[in-house]
Parts: sequence; structure tokens; C-alpha cells
Amino acid sequence: MVSFNTLVAVALTYVAFLFAVAFAAERRAARGNEAWLRSSAIYTLSLSVYCTAWTFYGAVGYAARSGLEYLTIYLGPTIVMVGWWWGLRKLVRIGRSQRITSIADLVSSRYGKSTGLGVIVTLMAVVGTTPYIALQLQSVTLSFSVFASGAGGGWGEADLWSAGLWVAVGLALFTILFGTRNLDANERHHGVVMAIAVEAVVKLAALLAVGIFVVWGLAGGIGPVLAQIDASPIARWEQSGGRWAGLIFLSGAALLCLPRMFQVLVVENADERHLGTASWAFPLYLMLMSLFVVPIAVMGLSLLPEGSNPDLFVLTLPLSQGKDGLAMLSFLGGLSSATSMVIVATIALATMVSNHIVLPVWLSSRSEGAIVSGDVRGVVLLSRRLSIVGVLALGYTYFRLSGGGALAAIGLISFAGVAQILPAMIGGIYWRGANRWGAAAGLITGFVVWGWTLFLPSFGEGGVLSARLLAEGPFGIGWLRPYALFGIEGLDPVVHSVMWSILLNTCAFFTGSVVGFPTPLERLQGAQIVNVFEHSDGPRTWSRQAAGAEDLLIMAQRIIGPIEAQAIFQTEARRQGKQGFLPDVSPEFVDFLERELAGSVGAATAHAMIGQMIEGATVSVEDLIAVADEAAQIMEYSNRLEAKSREQERTARALRDANDKLTQLSIQKDAFLSQISHELRTPMTSIRAFSEILRDGGDLKGEELTRYAGIIHAEAVRLTRLLDDLLDLSVLENGNVTLNRQQGSLEELLDRSVAAAGAAGALTVRRNRGREQAILDTDLDRLAQVFINLIANARKYCTAPNPELRIEVRRIGDRDVVDFIDNGDGIAAESRDVIFEKFSRLADHGTAGGAGLGLAICREIMGRLGGAIAYQPGQGGAAFRVTLPGRAALAAQ
Repeated sequence: MVSFNTLVAVALTYVAFLFAVAFAAERRAARGNEAWLRSSAIYTLSLSVYCTAWTFYGAVGYAARSGLEYLTIYLGPTIVMVGWWWGLRKLVRIGRSQRITSIADLVSSRYGKSTGLGVIVTLMAVVGTTPYIALQLQSVTLSFSVFASGAGGGWGEADLWSAGLWVAVGLALFTILFGTRNLDANERHHGVVMAIAVEAVVKLAALLAVGIFVVWGLAGGIGPVLAQIDASPIARWEQSGGRWAGLIFLSGAALLCLPRMFQVLVVENADERHLGTASWAFPLYLMLMSLFVVPIAVMGLSLLPEGSNPDLFVLTLPLSQGKDGLAMLSFLGGLSSATSMVIVATIALATMVSNHIVLPVWLSSRSEGAIVSGDVRGVVLLSRRLSIVGVLALGYTYFRLSGGGALAAIGLISFAGVAQILPAMIGGIYWRGANRWGAAAGLITGFVVWGWTLFLPSFGEGGVLSARLLAEGPFGIGWLRPYALFGIEGLDPVVHSVMWSILLNTCAFFTGSVVGFPTPLERLQGAQIVNVFEHSDGPRTWSRQAAGAEDLLIMAQRIIGPIEAQAIFQTEARRQGKQGFLPDVSPEFVDFLERELAGSVGAATAHAMIGQMIEGATVSVEDLIAVADEAAQIMEYSNRLEAKSREQERTARALRDANDKLTQLSIQKDAFLSQISHELRTPMTSIRAFSEILRDGGDLKGEELTRYAGIIHAEAVRLTRLLDDLLDLSVLENGNVTLNRQQGSLEELLDRSVAAAGAAGALTVRRNRGREQAILDTDLDRLAQVFINLIANARKYCTAPNPELRIEVRRIGDRDVVDFIDNGDGIAAESRDVIFEKFSRLADHGTAGGAGLGLAICREIMGRLGGAIAYQPGQGGAAFRVTLPGRAALAAQ
């Protein structure tokens, strides 16, 4: 018999293996090697999260108690995957075009990006999933207890609760580590999905291994096992047609509405074509999972003592025959089934709680609105981690209060709860007349009826509802009894609850939608979602842009991080034909940015944050025409006129920008000619004057001779430096430069540059030396010249009382970049276009010194080295990014 300590050691080793798998997948995805992570095979295996401990353990118990009724749990998803493939494709397309992060986000986005609806769906999902999480904790603790009892140490109730607590803690730790490490713009979790795919293989292999052992090892082959099945009560067909139809409907709805299934089916989908594979491969997987359920149940009933828990036959049958290794594999299969469900469910629920409850409340409490101090990413990640702990705590609490029960019964309660989202979701993606009032009415009505007729009674008599209330109804009103609503008695409790909750839900949804009237944004979202295949590029909802590009960049950096945000803004600027990171704030760009942010914080929150900055959202005439589907030819003509108008505006703006730049350059050229004549005349005048004194003053003392000679030398050095700068720039511009290629450490080069720039004492330099270990293969002297210039500029021009310079090294793509960021006032927006031009000087000419050639020389040097230098707005001070040259770039010079 396997000892309990051995079992714990094997379980911990298996969990450590899953950690390693998830970590390796995250690393590969971070390096961009994610093609195989997005394969149809991984996607299909991730859908196996539908097969929880209920299907691994509970299906056998279900068959032992109710015969072939267990098949309904597999038939529903199979019918949806095979018979409603186009509907699933529509959901996936909506998810990608609207950057949907959860099922709450879908409902919220469809109905005008309503925060209130997001809150309602989130609360429903949390309450509806709580029994399911309790089911997983119960199954894992019961499996532990089987091994503990077999080893001679029977468990009491306290031991089960203690084991359940430790299981919940371990699952919370794993989920936090790999589900909330960062914010993905598409809300995908490669590590978690890969771990779930591995678990899918393990639980299928374990169940098939037990089934093969039972059929050929115990029963003696297919013929004998069929004979035993025929003689068993399981073979008797005593099924209720209404209950079968109700359970098939519930299981099909669960595939669409369970938060974890929506997460893997829609959010984690990387390619619509994967649905084609999943439409046959996932039903095949379900068929294999259910293949040996009846043989295991029949052999368990015939071989194991009367009173044995049929939910655990998958474990107890191998143990009773001394097959410890097979029992251990079965235990790992059950552990995989439970952990995969809890991990994905808690990630999905935590995303919903943070995006639709925590973040909107936090933002509304900030007087600054969308541009807030601090890191929004930190708030989102912390709220998700706390939400994961909270969701698992709720599941554990339900596990203790409900007193356990058959796994299938607990699962059906969850199915019925989340199914209340179905009318609002299906109606929303197919009926443009649906509105948020109808959706809210339906959701609340269905949730209340489900809670009254199924969820609260599940705690047992005296748990939440008294025995008298269950028998007589509230205040003696018999037609409100939980199990006999409106006086209809004799129905199965699950069928009774599902019938009334879905019926009243749908009626309230339809009535509210007909009576209410959608807002323009609801109508727009309705047109875009209902006709998603015609409008997959997304809506254009913003028509007034009061916020500047830099404000939007600052906000985006605090949500999705600086690297991702800067890449989005730089790409848009390039598309508009502009340099740098600040594109023109067009309606199309604002809408695109909103969808990108929605991938991290949800559609409703992203819309609210953008709305605060844009100062009001409106819908254009063309969009209203699109919503009404009227005058399609007029709309097309209007769009062409708009395109031409925008092109003319861009051309005019480019001409204005060029003219402004030429004007500034002309002014700076005049200033330079004046300055350069002054810079040349001053040292030459000094040299001439003091040399005449030395020539004519025969009675000068030794100290005076030394002082005058020193002045002449200093002025000559100043004149030489100025001429060197001019010559250096000329050589670089003409390409007549020879690069002295060397290898060296970036850290040492920065040390040398900081010392040469004279930063000690005048400027606090902050660095992370751990990130500076790159080995460079370039002209180190020229690169040091760039670094020295930037550090010296920070020392000269930083206006902060305590000047500080941060030198940050990071890797973006396949290139290393070095950011120089001071804590001063930065460079005015109107001056950023000319700072790299020759003779550009923004500071007081009398105090800064130099002729304004430093940054121009830096730009030419980096161009020759195969790198780049650029100013970065929105960093809180003057910020320059130096993109280090790659080997190929230098070799080409």
C-alpha cells in the first residue's frame, strides 16, 4: 500500500513539474517562440478544462447512481461544438475585434460598455462558480483520504478540512505565479495553458489506464464486461425525458457561460481556424473520457463493499486489487482534473473582479481621473492576486458549510447558476434590439430565481433556509416554496430551477429590451457585434480629442507598460508619416488604443478612462447611419469624402509642420551665425590681447607671465574644441569616418562615460548594474562620446533642485537600448523636432556653453554605428533612448 507521505511527495513532484512546464512556456513566449504554443493541438487540449474532478471521479459515481444519465454532461458540449460551430466562430471573432477579456467583458461591451452590467455578471459568475471550486477541493481531499485510510490512518472531518485548506493555498500560489505575473494586451496566459494541456494528457491517460485494467484485468474482456453491464441496474432505462433534455441544455450552456470555458474557448484563442480542429477533436476527447465510465461503475458496485463511495471507484478499484502504481496514476489524473479547473476559473474570475469592480471603484476615487500618479498595472495585478485568494476562500467556505455531497449534484448547481448569463449573451450577439435594461432585468431575475430555488437549498435544511420555510414557503406563501415555485410540484429540483430561472430570465430580458431604448453607443456596439464579420475592424466612437498624444501615452504606459505603449504610439506615428512617439490623435487611433487597453483592464474600464481624457464620447453621423443600416450608398460616399478630407488635412499639417521646422531652423541658423562669430571672436580676441601684453610688457613678473600664458592656453583649447566639433560633424555627415571596432562591456563603458562627463557631485546617477552586462562589438570611443554628451547635458540643463539621472538598460526585441532619464522639466513639445538639428540650443546661450552641435553629432554617430537615438516623451523629464548597434548593422558599415 502506498504510504501517505509517498503520495504527498509524488503530488508535490507533479506540481513542481507543472511549474517547470508553465515557466518554460512563459520563457519561450517572452522570447517570441510561441508558434507551437498557439497550435490547434494545444488549443484543443486546453478545452479539456471542461473535464474536471466531476467528470474524472464524479461521472463514475453519477453512472452508479443514475445510470446513463451521466452522458448528458458530455452530449451538451458535443452538440454545441459540432452543431453550433459558426456561433463559436462568431464569439471568437467578437472576442478578438473587441479585445474581450472575460464573459463579463463581453456582456458589458455589447451593452454600451456598461460598468453596471459587468459588475452583475461578475458577481453572478463568482457565486455560480463557488460550488464548482468547492467540488474540486472536495474531490482532492477525498482522494487523499482514500490513501490515508488505506495506510491505516483514517481521516476525520477536521482532517478533510485541513487538507482542503492546504490544497486551496497551493492552488492560489500556482495561479498567482503564472496567472498574474504581468498584463497581456490580449489577456493570454501561455504558461497556464501549456500546463493545462499537459494535465489534459495525464488525466485522459489515467482514466483510460484504469478502464483498460477494469475491462481486461478484472472483467476478463469486452464480452464478460458487457454481460455484467447488462445484468446491472445501470442498464435499466428509467430516465426522465425532461431531465435528460434539461441536463443536455445545462451542459451545453456551461460550455459557453462558465468563466473558465469562455477563457480558454474565446480569450486564449489565437486563430479562428483552431475551432475547425476543436469541433471534432474535443468531442473525441470527451468520448474517450466517458468510454470506460460504465464498466468502472459496474465493476465497482460488484467488487467493492456495499456503502463504498462510487465517486471514488476510479481510485478504490485499483487499490483493492493491489495496483498501487495504477492508483497513483489515477490520483494524478484526478489532481490534474481538479487543479486545471480551479486555476483557469480563478484567473477568469480574478480578471473579472479586477476589471469590473476594483479598478472602476479605484479610478472613481481618484480626483486625477485617468492620468493618475503611480502604476495602474500594480493596482490591477494586486487586485487580481487578492481576488484569486478571495475566490478560493469562498470555495473553501462553501466546501465546509455545504457538508459535501455527490460531486455531480454540486456541479449541476454551478451549471444552472452560470447558465443565467446565456439569454443576455446569445440575445446580445444576434439581436440588435437588445439593450442593457433588458440584459440587467434578465440577469437579476434569473440569478434571484436560481439562488432561491437551487443554490440556497443546497446548504441543506437549516443551513441557510429553515426546514419550515422549505416546506411552507416564506410567510406561509405556498406558491413561493423553493422546490414548488408557483405551485408546480413533482419536478426534479434541477429541472424545476432551470425551467423557471431561464424562462423568467428570458422574459425579463425581452420585455426590458422592448420597453427600454438603447443609447447611441449601445446601438453602435450592437451593430458592430451582431454584424461582426462585416465590421471586424471595430467601431469609431470618439469624435472629440481634447487630450494630447503625450497624455494618452502616459496613461497607456501605466496600464500596459512602457515598452508596449511606446511601440503602439511609435507604429501609429510612422503610419502617419511622423517621427518619434507622438502621433496625431485621430478618432481611429483613439478607438484602436481603447481596444488595446481593453485587453488588460476590460472594455468598460478602458472606455471610461479614455472618456475621462477625451472629455466626452460622441457618435458621428456616419456611425449613426451605420447603426441604422440606412443609406449605404450615401455612407460610402461620405466615407470617401472623409478619407480625402483626412488626407488633405494630413498634407496640410505636414506642410505646416515642415514650415514651422524650417522657421525654427532659420532662426537657429541666424542665432548660430551670431553665436559662432562670438564664440570664435572671443577666444581670438583674448589670445591677441594677452599675447600683445606678453610681447610688450618686458617688466612682467613670473606670476603674471604664468597667469597670462594660462589664459592664452585655455582660450586656445576652447577655440580648438569648437573647431573640432565642426570638423567632427562635417566628417560624420560626409561619411568620411573610419570606425574603430572593439569589444567591451556596456557596464565599463557607462562607468567611463559617467566619470568623463563630470557627473560626480553635481548629478545623482542611478543605475541597475545587473542589466548592464551586455558585451558590445562596436566603436566604443564613438559610443562613449554619445553617452558623455547625454550625461553632460543632464548635468548642465536639469532644472530639478536635486538633479538626478536614471540610466536604464533593457532589451526590446533583438536590440539592447539605454535610456537616459533626468528628473527635470523635460523639453517643450514645440522644440522636440529640432533638438537633433545642427546649431540647436534650447537653453540660455550665456549659461550653457557650446554651439548646439552635441546632439546633432550624437545622431550622426549612432546612424554610422547602425543604432539610433531618439527623444522619449512622457517620462517625467528629459529622456533619450539610445538603441545600441547590432553586429549585422556594424558589419554593413
